[in-house]
Amino acid sequence: MADAYPQVKTTQDFAQQSPEYRNSIEKLVVSHAINELQGARVFDEPAVALAPHPYAKWLTCRVAMEEYGHHCKFFDLGRQIGIDEDRMLPEKTAKKPLSMFDFPLTTWEEFVAIKAFGDLAEILQVEDLLHCSFLPLRNLARSTMPEEKFHHDFGMQFGRELLKDPESKARFQAAVNRVFPVVPAFFGASRSKNNAIFREFGIKLRTNEDMRADYVARASAAAADLGLTLPELPAEMLH
Repeated sequence: MADAYPQVKTTQDFAQQSPEYRNSIEKLVVSHAINELQGARVFDEPAVALAPHPYAKWLTCRVAMEEYGHHCKFFDLGRQIGIDEDRMLPEKTAKKPLSMFDFPLTTWEEFVAIKAFGDLAEILQVEDLLHCSFLPLRNLARSTMPEEKFHHDFGMQFGRELLKDPESKARFQAAVNRVFPVVPAFFGASRSKNNAIFREFGIKLRTNEDMRADYVARASAAAADLGLTLPELPAEMLH
């Protein structure tokens, strides 16, 4: 368990840690800052125009606001620990956003599928930081978790709305078929050296492989709850 590792309680304590520890935390903060911003830009904000009625637009605006807010929180933590601001902005850094953000969002059904199944993956990522040895990052994960759960619930709620009509259900199933296969890559490479270091320092708890397997199990349960099926994934994607 990560709690077995010495806690790094403040940003001042962080500055006294080994270069390898600081580099590991910086990688995670940069990744979250970049990907929260990219997701808000390419999925959440554009989806407001796709939402079919005012209630859906209102909640989609809330999702977009919270995702931009998550970026701002990670960005602020990054500044506190000395990360250059340009490293945390997709248009200025050499680090690329996750490949799932290359998905070309064109329909409301696709956005609902992204929230139901893409944001479920984000819940798992945040869960793995809830016992992080760097307490400012742990506390940030705990503060954002309720909103991450709301985003997944948003997808499930509006997914059920789409199921009421045979035509929109068919479109939703087709959207899930397109969205789901791009999500497992969200968890990174198997036998990752970065992940091994994260676990060594008590920053993360689980291997990428374990998290990916857990995600597929939870996604399968969510699909069953909606009465949908998930496309079969290639074996190499799961290992």
